[in-house]
Amino acid sequence: MDRFTLERLNEARRQRQAAILVTNLASGVVRLVREDDAGLDRMIEPALAELLPDRFRSARSGLVRTADGDEFFLTVHVPPPRLVIIGAVHISQALAPMARIAGFDVTIIDPRTAFATPERFADVAVLAEWPEDVLKRAPLDAFTAVAALTHDPKIDDEPIRAALAAGCFYVGALGSRKTHAKRIERLQAAGVSPAATATIRAPIGLAIGAQSPAEIAVSVLAELVEALRKRGVVATELAS
Repeated sequence: MDRFTLERLNEARRQRQAAILVTNLASGVVRLVREDDAGLDRMIEPALAELLPDRFRSARSGLVRTADGDEFFLTVHVPPPRLVIIGAVHISQALAPMARIAGFDVTIIDPRTAFATPERFADVAVLAEWPEDVLKRAPLDAFTAVAALTHDPKIDDEPIRAALAAGCFYVGALGSRKTHAKRIERLQAAGVSPAATATIRAPIGLAIGAQSPAEIAVSVLAELVEALRKRGVVATELAS
């Protein structure tokens, strides 16, 4: 790999952007393709371009062969997924350890100091601050999921708005359909587009009939894993 390509790869890592090193096995030429590259099918062979979106979603490296018979080795670099949980509530106590086992870097944010305590959340970063203050230091990105669980608009609304603006792969919010309808009204009044609010997963979690906090946590984790592995594929379907 030449120095220029390595520098571009390191820059993509610093910016938490997905990238693939494409090695032509016949020529040995290595190229870097970032997921956000515009005009991807003009940068590389169309037959190869068709194969890359699935690799970005699955994060699997390996050998591929195009319909033309050319062979390439794809080395996939995808940022580790993050989960930001808004609200140090009972659901969060179940969701945080489950998400960590599934490979997510978990942070819990809740300005209510009675809830956001290390004693209630072992081995998880817990920040007893307002979400907007935390997100100024640690901005959200496309490989971050946000689950808003406090049921309090003063705490939940701003991180939801920030998550939609950042293009987070998953934005979910606790609450009934009536509660969510009021949430949408507030967000749209604050300037969030109807198209963006339509992507919020609410009521949060897959519809599995969950009742207890642990069951709701299972439904949320399943939903956000689905969203991660289907990024850009079924956005319309999932938002409906």
